[in-house]
Amino acid sequence: MFHTKLLCESPDVTAPDGSDVRILLQMSGGSMAHFKLAVGRTSRPVAHHSVDEIWYFFEGLGVMWRKLDGREETVRVEAGVCITIPCGTHFQFRSLGPEPLKAVAVTMPPWPGEGEAYEVEGVWRVSH
Repeated sequence: MFHTKLLCESPDVTAPDGSDVRILLQMSGGSMAHFKLAVGRTSRPVAHHSVDEIWYFFEGLGVMWRKLDGREETVRVEAGVCITIPCGTHFQFRSLGPEPLKAVAVTMPPWPGEGEAYEVEGVWRVSH
């Protein structure tokens, strides 16, 4: 009924975009995870087949590119910035500051597993 989890020191998995993921908790309506992109890194551009996401950045400095249905934008992301990634949005992000870029994200419905994300054409060269 009630769940409590402490954030792990090391990542549980690597996301399809290349960021380090620490899996948090899940309920029937959604799941939550912690994302970290190392200093100077650029993620792989991806989109999702069936989930919407909301990301809240709490550390670092970077930029997030999103594209959906003819609309495209790049926004600065840093502590305190919250963004949405509707299903089907092409997105890619970069860590630009002296610290890793970190965010927590809610996925609705819960992350279904491997094969949910697919690679798309992005705007920046990937660096890992």
